[in-house]
Amino acid sequence: MKTVFVLEGILLTTVFYGCNRTEEGTSPTYKDLTEAVYASGSVFPRNEYKVLANADGILQQQLVSEGDSVKRNQLVFVLEGITQGAREQAAANIYRQSQANLNTNSPVLAELEAQLQTAQTRLANDSVNYVRYRDLYQQNATSKAELERVQLAYQTSRNDFAARRSSLQRTRNQLYVDLQNSRSQYIASGQDQGNTRIRSFVDGKVYEISKEPGEVVRRNDQLALIGSGREVFVQLAVDESDFGKIRVGQDVIVKADVYPDKVFKAIVRKIYPKLNRVDQSFRVDADFVGELPDAYYGLTVEANIVISQKNRVLTIPKSYVVGNDSVWVKENGEARKIRIEKGAENFDLVQVKGGLNEKSIVVNPE
Repeated sequence: MKTVFVLEGILLTTVFYGCNRTEEGTSPTYKDLTEAVYASGSVFPRNEYKVLANADGILQQQLVSEGDSVKRNQLVFVLEGITQGAREQAAANIYRQSQANLNTNSPVLAELEAQLQTAQTRLANDSVNYVRYRDLYQQNATSKAELERVQLAYQTSRNDFAARRSSLQRTRNQLYVDLQNSRSQYIASGQDQGNTRIRSFVDGKVYEISKEPGEVVRRNDQLALIGSGREVFVQLAVDESDFGKIRVGQDVIVKADVYPDKVFKAIVRKIYPKLNRVDQSFRVDADFVGELPDAYYGLTVEANIVISQKNRVLTIPKSYVVGNDSVWVKENGEARKIRIEKGAENFDLVQVKGGLNEKSIVVNPE
């Protein structure tokens, strides 16, 4: 239900200059009229964020409680990784093995280098043998078949040497890549270990704890809700029918049940264009001006967003309006229905811009 509350001494004060009520009806009177849109909402902290787990594990330590103040980078939770230790040890073992495979005493490289040396020795022998047989053939001291056999052996040895040299270089390159990959995995496993130590991103206040020590925590589970402990704003829901009247910079009067004797002032900061189809309302955010309420998360408030202020305008009670723009008036002892031109209005009063004057007698339609 929409309500416009009246607050003495502030923007929504309505000054009455007299009421010409008679037994037969009432006459329009001049009054100060403040037009406002009612909105309900809640108070929330600035810089609000959900503290999420960055790894799977068991909540080992809860270092803060609801209501505590925290500093940026302060340790707030510690998780015990379920399999983290095993993964880190496996990554360390692979990294050490990769280092051993590439160092000067590497058994993998030593075997390939031995094979390369054997191939080099065989190539040298076959090369000498080929030169000797070539000279003998030129002297007609051996047959062409023998020369071709020795030449084939020399070419085979040369190809084998080239292939083993290429294999050694290729293996050395692959071992280097494996070393870099295993090093990255080892560093990443150490970072995962760091993910079990959850810290606050901001200076603020702990509003909610979602997990307790001993509970199993999955990656991206919410652990807590943290927000600014000093800076707060009011989030309002404005009815769809009134949304077109709202503008950034308009004054807002805010009341909260927990402060029955206080009125807070705010100003519209942001208007959201998406309709909430659940309650047919739009979201409007407002910043407090001057005194702030205490930083209670979700504190329920009611507000009036001031649309316009009219000084000494002709008004009638809103309850006398029939439909959208008609009233019953009494003329010459008879009642008849006429149309009026309306101006600003609030929950109680309607500005009359045309159709009535101070001498008109408006009849209550009830």
